[in-house]
Amino acid sequence: MTNVGSLVSVDVIALRYNADLRRVELATKPRTAEPYRGVPALPGVLLREGERLAAAAHRAVIDKVGFDVSALGQLTVFDQPNRDPRGYSLSVAMWAVGDGDADWYGFDDVPRLAFDHNVMLFECRPLLVDMLWRDLEFTQALTGAEFPVSAAVGITHTLSGIAPDRGNLNRRLASLRGLDVSTKRMVLGRGRPGTVWEWKQPAA
Repeated sequence: MTNVGSLVSVDVIALRYNADLRRVELATKPRTAEPYRGVPALPGVLLREGERLAAAAHRAVIDKVGFDVSALGQLTVFDQPNRDPRGYSLSVAMWAVGDGDADWYGFDDVPRLAFDHNVMLFECRPLLVDMLWRDLEFTQALTGAEFPVSAAVGITHTLSGIAPDRGNLNRRLASLRGLDVSTKRMVLGRGRPGTVWEWKQPAA
């Protein structure tokens, strides 16, 4: 008899902020083994006996898309019975932030992915939106130590799919612990120098 609890996978929504395109992107790579050989997928691995979720998520990103991450955390669990043709499995969805030589897509440009990874993105996207500007570790990893207002707009817009009101966004930024307006200014394009926000301390 098959042990229905034997398969636990860890699948990672690995993100970066692309400053040139002013959008949040996620990493995929085509699978090199069956099932779904050649089909793009989120980086994922089967959890090893005794392995912590964070360690498995690090391993998934390093092994499957070839770069390390600066921060990561847990999102939710997927338990649909037919999500994996190898048999019943649970998938723990994790978020991570990093950058490297992967196939990067905006959330609205993602192709058909292996397993239930498109469903995973659809259901996890609102969770990520809710974390933005609330979960400081996640937010700082995306923005970097300092960032212009245009980056805050780009991150919010491309992650949520909704263009933010700049006044409300600036008020939200001003309310965040450890985030202040920098004395620096940044010129983007032909516009006048814009406000730069700066984290005064790393997230606890």
